[in-house]
Amino acid sequence: MSENRLKGLYVITDEDLINEDQFKHIIESALQGGASIIQYRDKSDDQEKRLHQARILRSLCEQYQTLCLINDDIELARAVGADGVHLGKEDASISQARAVLGTNAIIGISCYDDIPLALTAEKNNADYVAFGAIFSSRTKKDAKVAGLEILSRAEQQLSLPICAIGGITRDNVESVIESGADMVAVISSVFTAKDTRQSTKELNRHFLSLAD
Repeated sequence: MSENRLKGLYVITDEDLINEDQFKHIIESALQGGASIIQYRDKSDDQEKRLHQARILRSLCEQYQTLCLINDDIELARAVGADGVHLGKEDASISQARAVLGTNAIIGISCYDDIPLALTAEKNNADYVAFGAIFSSRTKKDAKVAGLEILSRAEQQLSLPICAIGGITRDNVESVIESGADMVAVISSVFTAKDTRQSTKELNRHFLSLAD
């Protein structure tokens, strides 16, 4: 997978913030606002709903030429033909994901505030690593705050694209990019806004103005 697609605004879904009846409309609004990557994240046990929504997301991402990733679930990613998966420390290994999804799949790894974990992920051929929470997060209130410093340290030690997550808003996104993030992941900033398309567009504008 070419690394040049692993940059920009990275939107992550949340089953608690998106009304099921409005799922397609809300996701399309985020895509219209300029999301570069969308990760489907749903921790519920409703497999039928998850498959249905993941298929909708995959179809929309194809329409807007945007990367579609699935959180944790390798089999769901395979079932809908997603571009890849994002894995946490309790999930499957990179090699297991590669065995199921193939060598061209995008595999991202959550590294929290752990540079050695990111170096191991790089050695094991991950496509990108994610650090956070960069700031206090409304979505994961118990997440340890890693701070901006983790991004500058990671940029110095890694050759992989870096994703930042946790408490990122239009008021602090510039500092995140300037600290070394190739991708900025957002949840609440997009899905709690009155206008999903506009909030995504505003975040993306900040990113594009600094990423050049």
